[in-house]
Amino acid sequence: MGKIPFIAVEGPIGVGKTSLANKINNHFNFHLLKEIVEENPFLGKFYDNIEEWSFQTEMFFLCNRYKQLEDIEKKYLMEQIPVVSDYHISKNMIFAKMTLNNEQFQKYEEIYKILTIDMPKPNIMIYLNASLDTLLSRIEQRGREVEHNIQASYLQQLSYEYEIFMKQFEQEHPEIPIIRLNGDNLDYVKSQEDLNYVLTQVEKSLKEGKVAL
Repeated sequence: MGKIPFIAVEGPIGVGKTSLANKINNHFNFHLLKEIVEENPFLGKFYDNIEEWSFQTEMFFLCNRYKQLEDIEKKYLMEQIPVVSDYHISKNMIFAKMTLNNEQFQKYEEIYKILTIDMPKPNIMIYLNASLDTLLSRIEQRGREVEHNIQASYLQQLSYEYEIFMKQFEQEHPEIPIIRLNGDNLDYVKSQEDLNYVLTQVEKSLKEGKVAL
């Protein structure tokens, strides 16, 4: 028997992670794990004043994602139920590195390592990227109130940090295949052809990685 599928979809804010995770879930009938975003009580304040509210915001995300993954492992993966997630917990380090001062980051990193040392790892990572114009457009279209004050410069820096992160992830986890997709050229929400292309890539990675379909 192959490994139980655990797919994580990653990329900067607004790139379309949740939409793609939903499509994969519908096609393969996996369990869908969605990150907690709007429930974070500090997020609106964070985008107004990043320096003031960054530590509270990042700690809320870390603790909630830890709890989500703990539940996923016990209730799904250990029960042989495949999972697709619209995030990977290691993204926390991207945001923390961008927003926390050195002292806060050191404390945060220590807590992160303790919490995630034995967390389940995905056996496929899907990395979505897109231009700044595409990200801004999609954020505006979905109209989340907490995202109204996101600055273009913040998104640009976030995209840059994601590129660095994914290269490091690939080096540190050569056993986890990464499917890279350009969100400027693919519209898997409106185009069935584009969606079929993505699903074919996922199926190919599942088979090559000896992951049970």
